[in-house]
Amino acid sequence: MSSVVLQTSLSKLPVRRGKVRDVYDLGDQLLLVSTDRISAFDHVLPNGIPDKGRVLTQLSAFWFDYLKVPNHMLSTEVKDFGLDGLGLQEGVDTEQLVGRSMLVRKTKVVPIECVVRGYLSGSGWKEYQKTQSVCGIKLPAGLAESAKLPEPIFTPATKEESGHDINISFDRMVEIVGRETALELRDRSIDIYRRGADYAAGLGIIIADTKFEWGRVDDELILIDEVLTPDSSRFWPADQYAPGRSPPSFDKQFVRDWLETTTWDKETTPPKLPDDVVAKTRAKYIEAYERITKRAFAWK
Repeated sequence: MSSVVLQTSLSKLPVRRGKVRDVYDLGDQLLLVSTDRISAFDHVLPNGIPDKGRVLTQLSAFWFDYLKVPNHMLSTEVKDFGLDGLGLQEGVDTEQLVGRSMLVRKTKVVPIECVVRGYLSGSGWKEYQKTQSVCGIKLPAGLAESAKLPEPIFTPATKEESGHDINISFDRMVEIVGRETALELRDRSIDIYRRGADYAAGLGIIIADTKFEWGRVDDELILIDEVLTPDSSRFWPADQYAPGRSPPSFDKQFVRDWLETTTWDKETTPPKLPDDVVAKTRAKYIEAYERITKRAFAWK
């Protein structure tokens, strides 16, 4: 693709700005840029977490390589993006893309969040307290908050353009994507969760639950977006885990917990995060990266 075509297309981008990522269309490929924005309770907060986007990108790249499953990643090296030194917009240097950007294949996205839960937490815990089930899956009686489940369960959700994703039953998922696709996504998602959770457990980290996104290239379903990151998963330190309470975490639960101490109504503009909350959250993200990859974070 020539630099002239790139310049024309880039001038119209991003094609989509999510809560965390900016997505640039490069024709048959996409450029995903993970920003340092952070969201909580369906709101993007006024200030972000420095280097958070780099943690998400580099950790996803690690998992794509470790899991060895078909996925959309082509490169995380800016030199491979074909941008020929062009900024994405006036005043933005491509150096800012380093570490936080991923060139990926374009896919037809499956409109389902493929959630796998190994522990009873979050919305699953709330639903269990009311129905003793999660997304139509009956669970044993008497489970405590954060209890480890007998087996990981697959609890799909809809992908919403705005607001919170909505938990649905497997039967409803079948209605949306068809039985064959639903079964394949369930089985592959549980397999990836098991393998990722087993690996992390050896490093003292519990992956309590996670969500995967999938896309289709021709007839093949491939893993897309981010994988087993602190934004898409609950990471708990194994040495501080105990059922019956919500354990400390390596993810943005620290931010949610601080917000719960404020008077914010979760409807109006969120408050700015204090410097100490920002610093502690950044440290948690980086610790998760370093423990899982066994590498020093390059942007300290």
